[in-house]
Amino acid sequence: MDEKELRRYSRVVVDGVEQAPSRAILRAVGFEEEDFARPQVGIASTWSMITPCNMHINDLAQLAAKGADDAGGKAVIFNTMTVSDGIAMGTPGMRYSLVSREIIADSIHATSTTRSSPKVTSSFLTATWRPPARLPR
Repeated sequence: MDEKELRRYSRVVVDGVEQAPSRAILRAVGFEEEDFARPQVGIASTWSMITPCNMHINDLAQLAAKGADDAGGKAVIFNTMTVSDGIAMGTPGMRYSLVSREIIADSIHATSTTRSSPKVTSSFLTATWRPPARLPR
């Protein structure tokens, strides 16, 4: 596969004068000039301190990032949510268990497609103003 094909998604985000703002934001998180010529590899992580099964995920994400970087890509680690069935058991929160799979998949898709931090900030603000979820029984 030629280099242009390897960067078919990355180039949409970082190539050209019109993408200067994108490059500026990525420079702020540690990208170097040569990184823009490499294919970006998104690595979704469900790391959190909420469950023992997720406590080690950041270590795995770092290893995956090293592998992507060593192979000539530029790793971009991003987080997504996690749900703890063990903590939610016996509470209304347990109703989120199955649907959380779709929410997590959607969040990974949205992050890898848009990379939009203003949306993240506004989503956090929206969530703080919402009342606790009232799910049908």
